[in-house]
Amino acid sequence: MKYIVAIIQPSRLAAVHEALVAIGIEGLTTSEVQGYGRQKGKTEVYRGTEYTVNFLPKVKIEIAVGADMAEKACDAIKGAAESGKIGDGKVFVLDLESALRIRTGEAGVAAL
Repeated sequence: MKYIVAIIQPSRLAAVHEALVAIGIEGLTTSEVQGYGRQKGKTEVYRGTEYTVNFLPKVKIEIAVGADMAEKACDAIKGAAESGKIGDGKVFVLDLESALRIRTGEAGVAAL
């Protein structure tokens, strides 16, 4: 099993969700987060004064999938989230040791 964490632009969430549903992903979790990457924020001008915004709004998506679906999920996220501009985001894939469905007691891939 794999645990996929993607940090994307908020405006791309609907497209990413649709892409994941299209490949058969049944569940995901999203969070509104703030952060920065290589660009270290951005500079804006407000009423003639320039200031730096260090933490940019992003959406974090978390998905648990079987190992066979991990690459398809990453490709779906990349395809839907990519705009070609700085700040499109990142996808991280981690090994997931176990999963347990509380209601039924199912474990492993069956719990996903």
